[in-house]
Amino acid sequence: MMKRIFLAAIIATFAAGSAFAQETCESKAVGKDGKPLAGAAKTSFLKKCKADACAPKAVGSDGKPLVGAAKSSFMKKCETSA
Repeated sequence: MMKRIFLAAIIATFAAGSAFAQETCESKAVGKDGKPLAGAAKTSFLKKCKADACAPKAVGSDGKPLVGAAKSSFMKKCETSA
């Protein structure tokens, strides 16, 4: 019985964590008045949001930040999947 309760608690923890982590750039695209952004403002916001989300991940296997063509390639790939 104790194993079932423990297993249920673990599953609930992971389910709640993934639900909170699904806030995307698209869902953050809201103006100061609370209305969704549209047009050029939305495009600009999404571009900046995706770049900001990918920049900390641009690290090589040696732990150093990527530079040059490697960084450009990584950022392009990351931003398309974000």
